[in-house]
Amino acid sequence: MRLTRRATPVLLVVVSALVLAAAPARAILNGAPDGNGHPYVGLVTNFNSVCSGAAISPTVFVTAAHCFDYAGEPVFVTFNPEGVFSETFEADLVTGIWYPDPAFCIGCAPGLPGFDTHDLAVVVFDQPVDLPYFAQLPWQYQADALPKKSQVTSVGYGIQAREKKLQPGELFTRYAGVSTISPANGRLSAEFLKLSANPGQGRGGICFGDSGGPNLLAGTDTILSINSFVTNGNCAGVTYSYRLDTPEALGFIGGFL
Repeated sequence: MRLTRRATPVLLVVVSALVLAAAPARAILNGAPDGNGHPYVGLVTNFNSVCSGAAISPTVFVTAAHCFDYAGEPVFVTFNPEGVFSETFEADLVTGIWYPDPAFCIGCAPGLPGFDTHDLAVVVFDQPVDLPYFAQLPWQYQADALPKKSQVTSVGYGIQAREKKLQPGELFTRYAGVSTISPANGRLSAEFLKLSANPGQGRGGICFGDSGGPNLLAGTDTILSINSFVTNGNCAGVTYSYRLDTPEALGFIGGFL
C-alpha cells in the first residue's frame, strides 16, 4: 500500500498525508500513544492519502474536506489504534462514501485564516459501526464561551518523529496531545480556532496524517474543531482548526444524521 502526500499551494500546508516509505518532513512529537483512549477516532484513506477523523454516530464520520478528491469517493476507515501497522488492518477496514462541504475552497480568500474555507467533510458508512461510544458535536458557538487559553486534546494518526529516520510505529498510529486555544488578533476566527502547541517544551504540533482529526474540549468527547492547516512544513507550533460549532458546520453535518 502506497500513501502519497498531495501538493499544496503557497507556503501554507494542509496536514493530510505523506509517502509511507519516505521521511522528508520534519515532524515533532505531539503527545503519547492513545491506545483505546478515544475509540471513535479513526484513520481514513483512499489508499492514496491518509487523514484522521471521528465517528459521531454509527453511520457518520467527520473529517476534513481537503483530504480527498471528489464527492462520492469510496474511502476506508479503521479505528484500530495501531492504524496501518495493525496485523488486522485490512480486516478492520470499514467502507464508506466521502462527502465534502460543497463550499470548500483553498486559496479563495486573502489572509491566513482566509487561505482555507469550509474545510469539512463526512464519511457515511455502508454499514453501522459498533463502537463503545461516539464523539459529540459542540453546541453553537461553544468555543466563544470558553476562557482564553482553554486546552484541547488533539487526537490523530499523524507522523511522530523529530529530525530522525521514521520508525514504523511513528507513521499513522493513533496519538493524543494537548494544545491551547489562542486568540487570533485578539479574537477567535469566525471559521477557525488557532491552536498553539509548545515545541520548546516538547509538546509539538499537528503533522501530516492529522488532518480532520478532532480537537476535543479537554476532558470531554466534544469536538470543538478539526485539524485543517499549519503555517510551515515542520508541523511546528500553530495549527488552524476548522470550527464545528458554527451554524454552517453544524448544518452541513446535520444533513447526514
